[in-house]
Amino acid sequence: MDSEFVAKIAAPPYYHVIPHIGRESAQFIIDNLLRFSFKRHSLAEDAIHDMRKRIALVDHNLGQLGSDIRISRQVCDEVRAEWLEVPQSRPDRVFLYLHGGAFCFRMPRIQSAMVARWCRQSGARALMPVYRLAPEHPYPAASDDCLAAYRWLLNQGVSAENIVICGDSAGGNLTLVTLMRARAEGLPLPAAAMMLSPATDFSLSGRSATVNEASDPMFSVAMLRWFGEMYLSEPDLHLTPFVSPLTGDFTGLPPLLFQVGSNEMLLDDSTRAAAKAHGSGVDVQLDVFDGMPHIFQGFGQLPESKMADRRIARFLEAKAGWARG
Repeated sequence: MDSEFVAKIAAPPYYHVIPHIGRESAQFIIDNLLRFSFKRHSLAEDAIHDMRKRIALVDHNLGQLGSDIRISRQVCDEVRAEWLEVPQSRPDRVFLYLHGGAFCFRMPRIQSAMVARWCRQSGARALMPVYRLAPEHPYPAASDDCLAAYRWLLNQGVSAENIVICGDSAGGNLTLVTLMRARAEGLPLPAAAMMLSPATDFSLSGRSATVNEASDPMFSVAMLRWFGEMYLSEPDLHLTPFVSPLTGDFTGLPPLLFQVGSNEMLLDDSTRAAAKAHGSGVDVQLDVFDGMPHIFQGFGQLPESKMADRRIARFLEAKAGWARG
């Protein structure tokens, strides 16, 4: 079969493969840092506390917060949160950012630096819920807190059309779940949503969960199941939409942006969710970055991260009307 014809039919129009453009040496360092911090970590019953300490050290050393960032505390009814603002922030553009961390931890400096980049280029501010973490607070605590923060924003007079919900990894899961729960409650939906490598399928049934286990520097099947069991101990709930949003109904959701690395075990969590959204009539964009690891966007020095930022800005300009200043 003609190779040019195959290329044309191989991917739908919403599917974009972004070539690797950075230096191999920089990615080698990051990949090994991820292996040391995650993949090679013991999965003993109490290992989460040691992992949190190690990740906090990585976050402190690598999270570079610009001097222009202002972070202030906020309580959204009973949910703790933080406002992040930069000089370019406008009051009428709000990211509701739901952090990743396998539902068990957060990296406030790295994640805040990433969100600040988005705020600078899109003229927005960000509300970042500090949702309750597993295993101390298992499902549905995190989901309840994220929905409560969204409801609080609406009750404060922020129009849904001026909100973009976004999240990475577990936060990407919570982004889709928040959209589906808000729709179920009859709440107005935001202008758009963005997900970086979301975990959409707790059953790990995607092909990439197996074939990418060796190439993924961060996760293994055993580790993903370990995190999943801390968040949700009832296996019979794993395929419910508010746990695995891949199983949910995407009809009527706002425009969605997925970004994911081709080396990830969670690659198919994005590709299948994007395909289901597209099949449900949702305006969707899927960016697959060749050779990149899980949440590479957190390392702002990578040229692929800069490319991801530019694609996010274009998406927000087109779908939310957030023209860049």
